[in-house]
Amino acid sequence: MTKASIRAGIGGWTYEPWRGTFFPDKWPQKRELEYAASKMTAIEVNGTYYSGFKPATFEGWAKAAPDGFVFTLKASRFCTNRKILAEAGESIARFTGQGIVELGDKLGPILWQFMATKKFDADDFGAFLKLLPASQDGVTLRHAVQVRHESFAVPEFIELCRAAGVAIVYADSADYPAIADVSGDFVYARLENAQEEVATGYTDAELDRWADAARTWAAGGQPDGLPYTGSAPPKAMPRDSFIFFINGAKVRAPAGAMALIDRIRE
Repeated sequence: MTKASIRAGIGGWTYEPWRGTFFPDKWPQKRELEYAASKMTAIEVNGTYYSGFKPATFEGWAKAAPDGFVFTLKASRFCTNRKILAEAGESIARFTGQGIVELGDKLGPILWQFMATKKFDADDFGAFLKLLPASQDGVTLRHAVQVRHESFAVPEFIELCRAAGVAIVYADSADYPAIADVSGDFVYARLENAQEEVATGYTDAELDRWADAARTWAAGGQPDGLPYTGSAPPKAMPRDSFIFFINGAKVRAPAGAMALIDRIRE
């Protein structure tokens, strides 16, 4: 049986409060990605949510990161922030066709994040899932959806995502309801509840629990103690798992991610 990977990281790499805390003093800003990628095993790129980039930019990111590193990309807001999701086809094609394949084997899942006001409409959301391309220019694409309205916490939503082979993002958040049901062939988790008074954002005990959860996901299971909809458990199979320390006390995110990576490697 193929062993699944566990990758952990942060959202983006350009953040002024990280200079002198995460990045060494006087570290060149143009080499911040190089440094961040040397300490993490994945980075979620948030800039792609706000604007498009040229193929050469994605190629440059890939060259700055070591072998085995993965970038996940947050899809354009023009794809997800709309009243009728079934009409997003043109925006989706524009996003996936902008040159993301230049990341090569460092291209990870695409994150499709929805507004907290977006409610579950089975027909419309099902139509959106069918718009997500399986590949781009011969490169396989993987998709994850982050929904943030309680109406999605129903078995019907889980089954739609499983049928489409799309992962549901598990978000540890103080602001939004979470759905822990595993639906894709990989797992995508966002730890958004960091505390600034804790050096790593999450306490040692919490990091231990997330490391255990990551191992369970990678082994094909669903961790105990998380919120599920009551759907049947997924097929047991190894699943690559991506865990990002993002939002919350952002200044603590790098320390949290590195602490989790240390635990996973033990």
